[in-house]
Amino acid sequence: TQEMAELLGLGDEREEGAPGAPALASPCLADNRLNLDVYPDGCGRFLQLLEQHGGDLSRVEFVRLSSNDCLLGTALDILPCLHNLKSLVLKGGHARDEFGSWQPGSLTSLPPDLRSLRCLTHLDLSFNRLSTLPSCILHLRSLRALLVSHNSLEALPEDFGCLHKLTFFSAMSNQLRALPRSVGELTALQDLDLSGNALEYLPEEVGNLHSCMELDLSGNRLSSIPDSLANLKCLRRLHLHSNLLVTVPASLASLPNLSRLDLQNNHLRAVPPEIQSSPCARLRGNPLGQSEPTPLSDEPSARRLQRLFLASEEDSFTVTSEGCKVLLTCGIRFYFPPGAASVPLRIHFRTLAPDPRWVRLRHHDVLLSTVLELQPHGLEFQQEVDIWMPFASPQTLHQREVVIRTFSGQSWSDLRTKVEQKKKSKKHVACCSVLHFSWFLVISRLVENECKVPAEGTLLFSSVDPDIKVIFPPGVTEETRNVKMQVLPISAEEIEEITADAGCRASPLLCLSQDCPVDFLRPVRIQLPLPLGVTGLNLDRSRLHLLHGDLQGQTWDDITSQVVLEFTHLYAIFEVTHFSWYWLWYTTKTYIGGIAKKVYERLRMYQVNFIALQRKKDPEQVLLQCVPKHKVDPVLKKLQDRYRGPEPSDMVEMFEGEQFFAAFERGISIDMDRPDCVDGRLSFIFYSHLKNMKEIYVTSPVDRKGQAVKGQVSFYRGAVPEGIPEEASRRRKGPDSLWLATLPIKLPRLKSRLSENSSALNGFSFPPLNLGNAETGYLTQANLLSIARRVGGDWQTIGLNLGLTYQQIERIGYNHREDLDKQILDMLFSWAKQNSEDPECVEKLITAMKESGRQDIADEIEAIVELGRQKYRESIRRVGLEQESSTEDSAIAMV
Repeated sequence: TQEMAELLGLGDEREEGAPGAPALASPCLADNRLNLDVYPDGCGRFLQLLEQHGGDLSRVEFVRLSSNDCLLGTALDILPCLHNLKSLVLKGGHARDEFGSWQPGSLTSLPPDLRSLRCLTHLDLSFNRLSTLPSCILHLRSLRALLVSHNSLEALPEDFGCLHKLTFFSAMSNQLRALPRSVGELTALQDLDLSGNALEYLPEEVGNLHSCMELDLSGNRLSSIPDSLANLKCLRRLHLHSNLLVTVPASLASLPNLSRLDLQNNHLRAVPPEIQSSPCARLRGNPLGQSEPTPLSDEPSARRLQRLFLASEEDSFTVTSEGCKVLLTCGIRFYFPPGAASVPLRIHFRTLAPDPRWVRLRHHDVLLSTVLELQPHGLEFQQEVDIWMPFASPQTLHQREVVIRTFSGQSWSDLRTKVEQKKKSKKHVACCSVLHFSWFLVISRLVENECKVPAEGTLLFSSVDPDIKVIFPPGVTEETRNVKMQVLPISAEEIEEITADAGCRASPLLCLSQDCPVDFLRPVRIQLPLPLGVTGLNLDRSRLHLLHGDLQGQTWDDITSQVVLEFTHLYAIFEVTHFSWYWLWYTTKTYIGGIAKKVYERLRMYQVNFIALQRKKDPEQVLLQCVPKHKVDPVLKKLQDRYRGPEPSDMVEMFEGEQFFAAFERGISIDMDRPDCVDGRLSFIFYSHLKNMKEIYVTSPVDRKGQAVKGQVSFYRGAVPEGIPEEASRRRKGPDSLWLATLPIKLPRLKSRLSENSSALNGFSFPPLNLGNAETGYLTQANLLSIARRVGGDWQTIGLNLGLTYQQIERIGYNHREDLDKQILDMLFSWAKQNSEDPECVEKLITAMKESGRQDIADEIEAIVELGRQKYRESIRRVGLEQESSTEDSAIAMV
C-alpha cells in the first residue's frame, strides 16, 4: 500500500514518534483506502486519480464517496474496475437544506457491472433514494454487511436469501410492508435492523435465523409476531417497541441468551406471566390491565388512549386511528385524538438549534425554545393534534405574551397558544393545536389585540393599557378588515437613562397594522395617554410632539402639525387614515425624530457581558459564555467551584438573534474542523433567554514544556442582522467596529506526564488486558495493538461510536497532536480499561467498527475471538471438563 501511495504521488511522510509506520499520506488516501466523501468534489478527485494513474487504483480495497456529488454517476461506472474492492460506501446526507435538514443522496440504482466486485464484503447505500434494491447486489455473494437505511424501499427481492454470507443487514427507516420468505435462508445473519418501516406481519421463516443476536423491529405496524421467534437461541436483544402488538408468545421468555426484550409503547393489555416477571422485559407505555373499550362507553376517550414514552435515542413513533399520547425525554408532549389519523402513520421528530438565517424574529420578539420539526410536512390530520412545548420562562419580560410560532415552508405565523405551569416542577409549557406538521418554536412577543372592522365601525382597545383606544366610525371601510394592535410600555427611567435628559417624557409606543393595503375611507380616531407627569392642565403644547414611524422603526417623522390634536385631562386624541407606529413625546428638544430613533434602537438591545473560564483541574478546557447583565453574578456563583478565570468583560449591547464570534489569539488555537468554526473563529448566536455557552479544548503551537502560554480570547460581531436601524449599522463600520471584548487565557507550563501516568505516552505499557470471557473469546493487549495498526484516520469516529465523548476525543488528539499512532492507542486502551469488566465489550467493539465503516477490522476481531472460542472448546475436550464447570476452573485447566 505504501508503494501505491508513492505511485499516486501522495508522498511518504512519516509521523513523528512512529518510525516505520506510514502516515496518512493524503487527506483522501490512507493505505489502501480512498476517503473521498468528506470533499464536495470527491467524485471529481476520484476521476482525476483514475486519469493520472489508471490501473494502479485496482489495489484500492476501501472507497467512500458521497452520493450528494453531482459526478456520482460517472464514478459509479468506473467502480467495477476496482477488482480488489472490499468495502464501498455511497452514503447521502452530506448536504443540508436551508433549514438544516440532511439532504438524501441522488442514488436511485447501481450499474449492473457492480456484480463483478467478487471481493466486496461491505456495502453502505444509506440516505439515498432507492425505491427497489438494485439487482446487482444479489450477485455479490461475498457480501457480509449491507446497509440500505433511510431510503424508500417498499419491498425486498423474493430471492434476497441468496446472500448466504450476510451477517449484518440494516434497512431501517424505509417503507417495507412485508419480508420475503427467503429471508429465513440468511442463516449467518447476526444483526438485523428493520426499524422504522411499515411491516404488518413477519413470515414464519424469520425463525430460521439461528445465528441472529440482535433483531430490531421497532417502529413498525406489527400486531403480532410468529411463535417461530422462539427458535432464535442466539438472540440477545429483541426490539419490538412502538408497534401495534396486542399479544406476544410466552416462549420469548425462554430464549437462553436474551438480555433485552423491549415491548414498550404497544397495545398490550395482558402479557404472559413468564414475560411479566422477566428481568429483561420492558413494558412501559402499554395499557396493561385495562379492559377493552366498548363502543357505548361514556368514559372520555382520552383516558383510554395508548401512552408512548420515547427514549432519548428514538426519533419516531407510530400513530393509529385509535390515537395516543406521546412524551419525549426533552419534555415535549403530543396528543393525537382518536380519528386524527385515518391510517397508521409514522411520525418523525427532531429538535434543532435556531438559525437566524431562517428563524426570523420580529421587532421586540424573544426566542424561548429550540426549534421542533415534525414530519411528514403538509399532511393534514382529520382532527387537531395538541402539542406542548417547554420553554425558558421569561421572568424579566412583563406585559408580553408567549405564543408558538410555526413555519409553513414559506412564511411564519403565530398560533393560538395556551400557557400552563407544571404542578411539580413549576416549569412552563406552551400548548397549541394544529392540523399540519412543520416547524415550531416558542417566542415571547408584545401582547397583540385584534378585531375585525366591519362597515358599521367598531372599537379596539389595548389589554396592556386600556386607556389606549382606536375608534373606527361607520363607513370607515367597504369590506371587513382585520386590524392588530401592539403596545410597548416605556418607563420614565428608561427614557431618562437613554436620552440623559430628565425633562424628556414619552407615552407608550403604539403599533397598528391591518391586512389591507388601502387606506381607510374615513379617519380613524386614536386615543393615547399623555406622557407621565403631563396633564391637560399643565400642558405646554410647544413641547408635545406626535411621531409617526415606519413599520421597521427606521425613520420617525414629527406629524404634530399635520393632524388635529385634542386634549383631555389625561389623553391626547388625533385622527389618521393609515396605520404604523405612533408615539407621543414631551421635550424641549427640537429635532425629536433622531432622539426617538436612538431610543427605539436601544429598546431592542440587551446589555451583556462575556465570560471566559478555565477548568481548575484541566486548564485546556475553556468555557465561553455571553450572559445578560442581570444574570452574570448567579452564573459565576454556580461555576466558581469548578472554574477559574478573569473578571467578566465590560458591558456591551447586542440584538436578539445577533451573530458573534470568539477568536483565540496570541499562541492559543482550537480544532478548525469543528462544525461551528468559521475561518478559525467559533460562531455563536445570541438569544437572551437561551444559553449562549460553549465548552471547548484549546491547544497551543508553543512548546509549553519550558514556559506557560499567555494568550487571549477576543469576541467580535458577525454580520449585521437584517432589520437593524441604519444608524446602528453605520456605527459598526469603523476600524475596530466589530471588536466587542478581549479576555486573557493562560495555559500553564506542562508537567512531566510520565510521573502522573506511566502508560499515557511512553510505549503505552498498560497492565495485561483480557476483554471478554473464555467462552466468547478473549481480546488481549497484543490483539488490540494489532487492531490499532489498521485503524488509521478513522480513530475519532470509532472512538465516538465506542461511547467516548467529543471532549475525550478532542483531549486525546491534543495530548498526541503530533503522533497518529499514539492517538489511536490512547483511544483504544482508554476505552478498554473503562470496559474491561463488561462481558459484552468485545461485541460493542465489533459493532463500533461496523458503524464506523470498518467492516474489515470487525471481521478481524471476529476471527480473533472465534479462534479463542475454538481453543477454549479444545481445552474443554482435552481435559474432560463438564459443561457446567466454572470459567475459573476452565482457565486453570487451560494453564
